[in-house]
Amino acid sequence: MNSMSYKGYTARVEFDERDGIFVGRLLGIRSIISFHGETVAELRAELAGAVDDYLADCEVQGLKPEKPASGRLLLRVPPEIHGKALVVAQSAGKSLNQWATEVLQRAVQASG
Repeated sequence: MNSMSYKGYTARVEFDERDGIFVGRLLGIRSIISFHGETVAELRAELAGAVDDYLADCEVQGLKPEKPASGRLLLRVPPEIHGKALVVAQSAGKSLNQWATEVLQRAVQASG
């Protein structure tokens, strides 16, 4: 995945071959915020403008801007996986939260 970041917001970037432009969309928030540009420099400027406009619009409306991640993650997994993960974490001398954070961190590093 090609991506760009600005002020803690990350966008997925793709090339639209039909129109000959780069198109980006912010990830991790419910609001649909997209932008486009013909060059990488233009795309970076458009990302900054889109995020800044979003933040300004939230302020005008008295809304709290969505953040891509709060640091809280609720997962629903089958009980047998939950139990095995708990045993593995405790065997490593860690809480399930510490262990899961490390596993997620390794997965993120391997993917990018």
